[in-house]
Amino acid sequence: MAKITSPSFITTIPLIVTSLAESELLSRFQAGRQLYNALLNEAMVRVKLVQKSSHYQLAKTLPKGKARTEAFSKARKEYRYSEYEIQAYATVTANASLWIAQKVDSNTQQKLATRGFQSSEKVIFGRAKKVRFKVPSRFRSMEGKTNKQGIRWTKEQLVWGKLRLNGLIDKDNPVMSHGLNSEVKYVRILWKEINGKRRWYAQLINKGDPYQKAANFVSPGVVGLDLNISNVAYVADNNAGLLPFAQKVPTFEREICSLQRSMQRSQRQSNPDRYDPDFLGKKGRKTLSKKGKPKKGRLPWHKSKRYVALAAKKRELERRKSEYCKSQNRRLVNDILKMGNQIKTEKVSVKGWQKNWGKAIGTKSPGFFQAELKRKAEKAGGSFYQFSTSKTALSQTHLTGERIKKSLSERVHYDRSGVVMHRDLMSAFLSRHVYDDELSLQDAQLEYPGMETTLLRAWQQYQQSANRVSASESRCSHSPVELIRSNLENSSQIASEGTSDKLDINF
Repeated sequence: MAKITSPSFITTIPLIVTSLAESELLSRFQAGRQLYNALLNEAMVRVKLVQKSSHYQLAKTLPKGKARTEAFSKARKEYRYSEYEIQAYATVTANASLWIAQKVDSNTQQKLATRGFQSSEKVIFGRAKKVRFKVPSRFRSMEGKTNKQGIRWTKEQLVWGKLRLNGLIDKDNPVMSHGLNSEVKYVRILWKEINGKRRWYAQLINKGDPYQKAANFVSPGVVGLDLNISNVAYVADNNAGLLPFAQKVPTFEREICSLQRSMQRSQRQSNPDRYDPDFLGKKGRKTLSKKGKPKKGRLPWHKSKRYVALAAKKRELERRKSEYCKSQNRRLVNDILKMGNQIKTEKVSVKGWQKNWGKAIGTKSPGFFQAELKRKAEKAGGSFYQFSTSKTALSQTHLTGERIKKSLSERVHYDRSGVVMHRDLMSAFLSRHVYDDELSLQDAQLEYPGMETTLLRAWQQYQQSANRVSASESRCSHSPVELIRSNLENSSQIASEGTSDKLDINF
């Protein structure tokens, strides 16, 4: 029986924490971390036993169906691998260590067990290769099960046993006021490192819908998207655009590289035994002194105070970059949802992009944009439909129905029908007419004459914006209208060589 869920949202409230309260919180987080690692280890032991069992090996050979599901279920029951069993093990482990039972309440123990069990399930389902045990700097949150016991929120305070922490409430903040006036399902306490200092927060998981700002309205309508590494093209019923991800976000590249060099020098000075000796190497005709490579092995690393301070500065720059990126991409999501809530886009693998363009993906975060757009569109009563790229091949498809391959460097689409358009905008336009992984060319042909002016305007605005940022980043040296006129003769020749079903489009 599927678990019944209700809509929820998160309200984050800063906490006022004294040095004495912080010492107690760190003690409880240390107990929670050790308990979580013990539970995760036990879950992984049972995972390996399940995978080696005869029932599991038999299930792998069976086709999908009732028999296969029952075989997997028998393997789990044989070695007591379930969320309930891990929760029972959590109680036994915590009681065996009295200080963990004193620091972590039973509800929080069960949530830690659930957390460890879900991490191990990713391995058994093939969604992850391994699990990660938590070190103190990586264990940053704990939560309860309800708002009645354990970690809870009452009277603008976070209460956890004898610990009471006041919240920093902003009465003029409508988002925070909406969360405080809504029913609280459960509470999570977490800490973040900001400017080298630890800041504590309470996250209220509220029941209901989040506060809707007047500026972030959602309109009905179909929006076709073409997701790229650094930008997204959208075409709505009466609007279109080609917008960059994480616009005006500082990358801090020079600052981070400078800090990395300083950290490397400090590390070499503090750990001379961990590196091979320097040697003379040649670069062309010159003989240069080159640094020795790190030695293999598990020798301890010594970190100086300077190294720790430099690492904190680097983490702060990366945190700021990440927060800026998320903020700008959320704004982009809100702007697109104003055009329509029925989203259609190609099914792309952002993880695949990371292999070739890892640095760009980390800076622009197209995966976060896609996940946020899907969540908000479905939350607003819309849909997020993804179709196959191999079956539709929108970037190769012409309005005449032909498919001609293009290299990634070709950013302008010269259609066999005589149409000249930006490649991403054309793909976004065609995606509006995809149904069940099939492109309806007839609908696209009928709609294009009325949308051409809108698409040209979007292309011209994108080019002007790119020219303002940097002339070298501009993809085209002429406006779309001039480009169409200059290539009209060539386009007409291409169309005449292709098919007689040429569209009658007036430029």
